[in-house]
Amino acid sequence: MDHIQEMLGKEWTVSPAGGFTGEAYIADNKDKRLFLKRNSSPFLAVLSAAGFVPKLVWTRRLENGDVLTAQEWVIARSLEPSELSAKGVAQFLHRIHSSKELVYMLTKLGINPLEPQELLQTIVGNLTEEYTQSKIIVKGIEFLEENMPSFDPEDLVVCHSDLNHHNWLLTETNSLYLIDWDEAIIADKAFDLGMFLFTYVEQDQWDKWLRNYGIRMTEDLLNRMTWYVVAQTIIWIKWYTARENEKQTQKMESLLEKILG
Repeated sequence: MDHIQEMLGKEWTVSPAGGFTGEAYIADNKDKRLFLKRNSSPFLAVLSAAGFVPKLVWTRRLENGDVLTAQEWVIARSLEPSELSAKGVAQFLHRIHSSKELVYMLTKLGINPLEPQELLQTIVGNLTEEYTQSKIIVKGIEFLEENMPSFDPEDLVVCHSDLNHHNWLLTETNSLYLIDWDEAIIADKAFDLGMFLFTYVEQDQWDKWLRNYGIRMTEDLLNRMTWYVVAQTIIWIKWYTARENEKQTQKMESLLEKILG
């Protein structure tokens, strides 16, 4: 933080903004406030230009080589889980998934499309003995192996990968933003849609939500979404278990049991 304070000058007050990485800060100067982040992806500029995140004000390199970005500070709140079924959210996500510029930029940054087979190999390759003893994990792996989804390059979009309601911001002027793009990938749109719908939208509302998004539910889409949800749920179980978050671990295990029957 000292490098940041030195670069901005003594008229600015810099404080941590929280979060898992510890790389985000708030900078205040009288009536001015900026959201700062260390080593954000160059992807941020494209997201800002498209209006998907708060406006990028500047990018600067610190003396130690780190890159610092400053975004416009917006007065906003996170959406409540119940608000994610709204038509505006569906249309906003469709805009993201329809953006060729986002795909182009991530490709330029060296991100290769995530194929189902590759995802499965990564999951299986990272399983320790602890997880191979878990009946629900083993059942999940068997499901993934037996139900490999179709893979159509036409379905490849930029997926946010963590559409948690905390990452959706609604400003006082009703502008909607989606933040925290650190895990963005190029993948089947079902990768994002599946976990989002299973988590936040009642199943009898899926058809309506998808129509608002711009597509119709098909058996193939449902199969693909289910497959990716099982894969992501196994990853989340490992992640929460490693951090001893029993509540979230149990939540993910319950979701897996519900899907697998």
